[in-house]
Amino acid sequence: MNVALWIAAALLALALLAAGLGKIFSPKEKLAANPRMAWTGDFSAGTIKLIGALEVLAALGLILPGITGIAPILVPLAAVGVVLIMLGAIITHARRKETAQLVGPIVLLALAVFVAWGRFGPYAF
Repeated sequence: MNVALWIAAALLALALLAAGLGKIFSPKEKLAANPRMAWTGDFSAGTIKLIGALEVLAALGLILPGITGIAPILVPLAAVGVVLIMLGAIITHARRKETAQLVGPIVLLALAVFVAWGRFGPYAF
């Protein structure tokens, strides 16, 4: 089960890192022009960058504490943070009636719940 938790955390971290860096380094106008990122038109550029920064921090928090052994409690806490971010994404897409955009956040939510459960519970570091 430890291997499955590491795989889930790694997949989650890769997805969050890519999404977060895209939000941080792309201008709002470019993001809003992408049909999959149309929701960015409803938020300020600062809020989009904040979401991106939180995603990058969560990605780092899912991996680095477990690898280094320094403050490993941060791994399940980062997973809980991802749960909150994904709940926000799901609510945003649902309000905008973007049902096709719900699949990604739901999958990431499920991975984050799995990592939080495993690292808080029976497979803690």
